Amino acid sequence: MFGSDSEKGIKTDADGLVSNKCNQNLWVYTADCMPIFFADKRTRNVATLHCGRKGLEKKIIKNLIKIFDNYGTSRDNLLVAIGPAISKEHYLVDKMTLEEFYKKAENKNITVNFTKAEKDLYFSDSNHFKEQNLNQIDLKRSAFGQLLNENIPNTNIDISNLCTYKLKNEFNSWRRSKTFSRQWSFICS
Repeated sequence: MFGSDSEKGIKTDADGLVSNKCNQNLWVYTADCMPIFFADKRTRNVATLHCGRKGLEKKIIKNLIKIFDNYGTSRDNLLVAIGPAISKEHYLVDKMTLEEFYKKAENKNITVNFTKAEKDLYFSDSNHFKEQNLNQIDLKRSAFGQLLNENIPNTNIDISNLCTYKLKNEFNSWRRSKTFSRQWSFICS
């Protein structure tokens, strides 16, 4: 959905907004899902996504980047920020859900070698590359992998290590308390 469409006062359910005019504020509300923000340094176009497990499975990130391709955005000019979301330690699913997620969301063809400093920067758990508990899904890691797969330079990606589930005084969390309250986040073009 484009930012101008949301200004018309018609309620539309969408997991993404893309600026199509200057000086637009794009807002997204989340609880445990990731708010993901995109900004083109050259054109000043921006976008935001509400992205969780289902969005990753449906390749919402790839679809949004196609829109930036239509604007003529260079991957080197695209900045991405992933905001606070549930951490893998608190996102537990059954084995069938986990297997389905990795079939749909993970790209097995990508290999990235990180230094220890990069691992610590991008992932809150430095033991991340050890064998994982099969009940956990790491949404931020999967989103990061999808961004790398779209040739976004890792130096253009910033990932918050804040967990909405763990930080109960700072964030709302559906998985923690079944609340309908959310965090609002925004980006301006």
